[in-house]
Amino acid sequence: MMADGPATGDLFSKFDELIAMREGLLAGGQEDPFSLVMEKVLSPTQAICNGRDTILLGTYNYMGMTFDDDVIAAGKQAYDEFGAGTTGSRVLNGTFYHHRDVENALKEFYAMDHAMVFSTGYQANLGIISTIAGKGDYIILDIDSHASIWDGCKMGDAEVVPFKHNDLDALEKRLRRVPEGAGKLVVLEGVYSMLGDIAPLKEMVSIAKKYGAMVLVDEAHSMGFIGEHGRGVCEAAGVIDDCDFIIGTFSKSVGTVGGFCVSNHPKFEIMRLVCRPYVFTAALPPAVMASSATSIRKLMHNGNKRAHLWENSRTLHSGLRALGFQLGTDEPQSAIIAVVMPDLERGAAMWEALLKEGLYVNLARPPATPANMTLLRCSLCAEHSSEQVQTILGMFERAGKAVGII
Repeated sequence: MMADGPATGDLFSKFDELIAMREGLLAGGQEDPFSLVMEKVLSPTQAICNGRDTILLGTYNYMGMTFDDDVIAAGKQAYDEFGAGTTGSRVLNGTFYHHRDVENALKEFYAMDHAMVFSTGYQANLGIISTIAGKGDYIILDIDSHASIWDGCKMGDAEVVPFKHNDLDALEKRLRRVPEGAGKLVVLEGVYSMLGDIAPLKEMVSIAKKYGAMVLVDEAHSMGFIGEHGRGVCEAAGVIDDCDFIIGTFSKSVGTVGGFCVSNHPKFEIMRLVCRPYVFTAALPPAVMASSATSIRKLMHNGNKRAHLWENSRTLHSGLRALGFQLGTDEPQSAIIAVVMPDLERGAAMWEALLKEGLYVNLARPPATPANMTLLRCSLCAEHSSEQVQTILGMFERAGKAVGII
């Protein structure tokens, strides 16, 4: 029997405010915006959600590769020939033919010397950042960086120096203050996922190189879509050869799951032995890798789909502005269009009104969003037809008027 003592602290008490917020949102019988179930997925742009036929506008399936016939066929063949999983780490028994094939496809796609595949995009940032920048090194990063970037910084124990979002002067001031001789890594994103805005990479990479820093760019939300060959904002800005590391994910344009890093650094291959989130986790199933390799190689030749996706983005952006909605960017900069809500309560009401119309979007809330904004985040797909985009605008108009947003 334990001796009497002070009451044990409730380890869940730190979440009480969030629990209360969630309960308040659901008190009126509203559907939970963070627990939606896809009961049946019909295509890259349509699913059955809560028993309704629903247009998907919040899945990051930018190039619509999830239902590509060749991508699915490659996965089925790998299942039949190699089984369901690897049951091992990449440095033990977990490297199958398909893992090397994906890495070769990435090297072809980016025209780079090295490629390393992780089990998720989150792990790619976690692993690369924490391994290359450690105690005594400095990481200079945009304040709006993704959670996986911040977690990679924390895990590596480097000195973390954030700067104001997309602010060139702030970046240079931070770099100027880094002690002479210290290791420096500048971490940027091509497209920032909350507002869908792009980084001024041409200027930022130039500033980083001026101060002798290495550069890592996360192109999760631009790979496959932005740039002449779909290599991302780095390519569009003409600085891809000056980027030391490019991080990406398969769960957006590629349409599968996994993460990666490509690099031209001559010592890069040692990362396979020293990067803990790569060494100490199971390798992805061969079917996922076979589908991914097929998708990546098809993305190299998808200029027509990229052009249609840009058309969809421009049409939705201008249409929502014409209806009176406040948007996260003045012009469409990517396949993400963020609709700014007055507050969380009306944002959640608008989300539910859209779902009842037959449209799924993401409800994004603080603290994940910049400046404590509540956003309805739309991610367009190259498979959305022009007619679907017009239907979506009608849904936004009806829901916006019903909720009192417009």
